[in-house]
Amino acid sequence: MQEARVLLLRHAETAAPDLFHGAESDVGLGERGLEQAEAVATRMKQEQPVAIYCSGMRRARQTAEPIGRLCQLEPIVVERLHERRMGPLSGQSKAEGWSDYELTMERWSAGEVDYTHPEGESFAEMAQRVVPRFQEIAARHRGRTSIVVAHGVVIRVLICSLVKEQGPAAFQEIPIDFVGIHDLRWDGSRWWSGQFY
Repeated sequence: MQEARVLLLRHAETAAPDLFHGAESDVGLGERGLEQAEAVATRMKQEQPVAIYCSGMRRARQTAEPIGRLCQLEPIVVERLHERRMGPLSGQSKAEGWSDYELTMERWSAGEVDYTHPEGESFAEMAQRVVPRFQEIAARHRGRTSIVVAHGVVIRVLICSLVKEQGPAAFQEIPIDFVGIHDLRWDGSRWWSGQFY
């Protein structure tokens, strides 16, 4: 079985990085984020991807577009890779909403994957939504490299769900820097996480 390699990339910095942005917020990139997107596109071209996927949210599409342009690929939108539904937390300042957000992350790390704050999406609900789509992408490009541009919480849920050595206990330890890249590999039976850069 040929190995699939998926470079899982968080979108660049938004125009309002001090606010929570769930699936309810279609915020775009700020000036710094646009520069980050151009810079990461140059890096990604070196990886010779055969396909690039992104969520339908503007911040993900604006990050994927420069990569697609340099790699001569049309980004493919996968709607179900959207950011976590955050209900009333979306649009709040991180200073105001941090205690509710942090409690949810702590409960997930403790294995309570069905927990969520009111009107928010749980870890289990997110995994059901995003894991099958991600596995389909990997299966489609065995023996080659593809790119997926997604969102911070989505990335953590994917890695905790797919990589046997991780699991929900590692949730808060997984880095999700803007335009940070997780190099994930699948051999047809198991996933493992390589370098983060």
